[in-house]
Amino acid sequence: MSVPVTGRASAHAGKSIWHAAWLPPAAFRELGSRPVLVHGEGLLVDTVLDEVSRACARYGGRVWHGPPWQVDADLVLALREAGRVPNVAAESARLGATPAVNGAGDGALGDEGYLLARVDGVTVVLADAPAGLLYGMFHVVRLGAAAFDDELPARRHRPALDRRMLDHWDNVDVHPVSGQVERGYAGGSLFWRDGAARHDHARLRDYGRLLAACGVNAITVNNVNVHDTEARLLTDRLGDVAEIAQVLRPYGVRVHLSVSFAAPVVLGGLPTADPLDDRVRAWWAAATRRVYQRIPDFGGYLVKADSEGRPGPFAYGRDHADGANLLAEALAPHGGVVRWRAFVYDHRQDWRDRSTDRARAAHDHFAPLDGRFDDNVILQVKFGPIDFQPREPVSPVLAAMPATRLAVELQATQEYTGQQRHVCYLGPWWSEVLRFRPRGEAGGTIADVAAGRAGAGGGLVAVANVGDDPFWTAHPLAQANLYAFGRLAWDPLLVPGAILDEWIDLTWLPVATGDPETVRRTMHAIMDDSWRTYERYTAPLGVGFMVRPGHHYGPDVDGYEYTPWGTYHFADRDGVGVDRTRATGTGFTGQYPPPWSEVYESRERCPDELLLFFHHVPYRHVLHSGRTVIQHIYDTHFAGVEEVAAMRERWRLVAGAVDPAVHDRVAERLDEQFRSAVEWRDQINTYFFRKSGVPDAHGRRIH
Repeated sequence: MSVPVTGRASAHAGKSIWHAAWLPPAAFRELGSRPVLVHGEGLLVDTVLDEVSRACARYGGRVWHGPPWQVDADLVLALREAGRVPNVAAESARLGATPAVNGAGDGALGDEGYLLARVDGVTVVLADAPAGLLYGMFHVVRLGAAAFDDELPARRHRPALDRRMLDHWDNVDVHPVSGQVERGYAGGSLFWRDGAARHDHARLRDYGRLLAACGVNAITVNNVNVHDTEARLLTDRLGDVAEIAQVLRPYGVRVHLSVSFAAPVVLGGLPTADPLDDRVRAWWAAATRRVYQRIPDFGGYLVKADSEGRPGPFAYGRDHADGANLLAEALAPHGGVVRWRAFVYDHRQDWRDRSTDRARAAHDHFAPLDGRFDDNVILQVKFGPIDFQPREPVSPVLAAMPATRLAVELQATQEYTGQQRHVCYLGPWWSEVLRFRPRGEAGGTIADVAAGRAGAGGGLVAVANVGDDPFWTAHPLAQANLYAFGRLAWDPLLVPGAILDEWIDLTWLPVATGDPETVRRTMHAIMDDSWRTYERYTAPLGVGFMVRPGHHYGPDVDGYEYTPWGTYHFADRDGVGVDRTRATGTGFTGQYPPPWSEVYESRERCPDELLLFFHHVPYRHVLHSGRTVIQHIYDTHFAGVEEVAAMRERWRLVAGAVDPAVHDRVAERLDEQFRSAVEWRDQINTYFFRKSGVPDAHGRRIH
């Protein structure tokens, strides 16, 4: 059978323990049972040495670091710049692997790249920099026994995206509405508790290990909605941020900070935060200089401005380029970046006015500013034009600003996809987004936009889904979303099913007895299609929302329909959906380049799964599937409940094959998912039956 192994207990955690996620000790068995040579110096090389030493101590291998070495190594982890290895066999393997590096491109591996090869019976990881050696070591862990197969081909590995980042929406003080973590579904913060830093270095270090093992290299440690206490992390509470950076640094994770645009007023006592005021520019320059004195590898600032009530440059008659460039100027001498969120819209709309369209807002605000942002400004754009719904079109902003560095923002925390009470593997959805070609088959992908020209793009960002829950993400299966984010950020062309296999192999490891394939098949049966299952029993055909206002969990079809938030479905007795066409609607389709502007404009050509996002159609409109809209709604909502019931039954069958604590937690979550799916089915189907008056063709009960 397979069991995930629990992790260490923090010195500050009393008797508590936490799940090791995808790095239980047994994941290091193959590496730790062999003679290993580590060649090179540096902080991250020390991390490699520590990881290998602990694995060898557990599984009987040996590790060497520093001359002289008289060892027949089975694994060599070496920096190329460290020079000759004073061991004949190891040096021969190192030299034998080098042509595979030089034979591709310019022969450089980059700061984070590495070569993995098997030469004369020795597995070799070569890197140009310590970070590459760290990532190469974790690749060996992922491969397990396959890393020592003589048929292993030599291959260079470099991340497609330089910036692979998680934004934590964690508050220092407990917020009266959003709590310790806004939109957090896994308990409290890893960094903060009740107004103070947690100082839980053991768990924070384990978090750094998890991030490095899947390729994440940066985090923001506080909420984009910067409240009073959090604003002070920039000044008198900077020591807390420096402490977090120190703990995460050995795993190559750089720390960033969310800041308030109004900081010169709130913290500096200035009468203005006008970005063109010299006093404001001087204040930001001085504050930023102090940050880098404490944290030399500090990454930069994240800003949410003029959005949902946050302060910004509009108050001074300035635009977003003025605001972002102010901070970019302060960060530039230190090599930092400002990430400026494009999530800007009118959240006080008149629901009676159908000409106003929240989906248009980001493009309307930012596309005219293309080319005006400084080089170290990254515009951070949500993958869809609304707000992390389980089905949206890709945001047109991502095709509209070729002269601006763009980052693509995803949401690992499952705000609108079941809140980590429902299993919803998001890898397939993210893969679709990253492979989407906004200018058609002849153009680049969204992953290309994130990578930018010559690797100078803004990268991939996700809102983090971890907390202080013993299982990190509360739902043990939600760990797969964090893992998949890191792996897709490293290589957007990875297949989501293969990523899931990696996570399963690392997390649910085989032991002496039982059938690990049973666990593997069960995981795939539950998780492979879970995003589409969630979509089936919630809001149909891309219309979005229909959730309970505020906490966004569970169905409420008209919950936002008459509010200022701009998230409407316009269902009436004749039909449903939002007319966003140029011909008769808001004109949003015109924000896309061809061919998608024409595809989305056409009711006949628009993909079924996005029909109600772009069109208001009659209930008897026939989809490409051959079903009417109303019958599709009925069928998918009944099917979604049946699929969750099947998930629940499959999970019961592996009781005894996985850790009982993990099994119990997943079973409890699946019970809640089934209850919620039934609620969604009954409310959605009943609502549309009463609106349309059209009965279910199969005669199933609709209340």
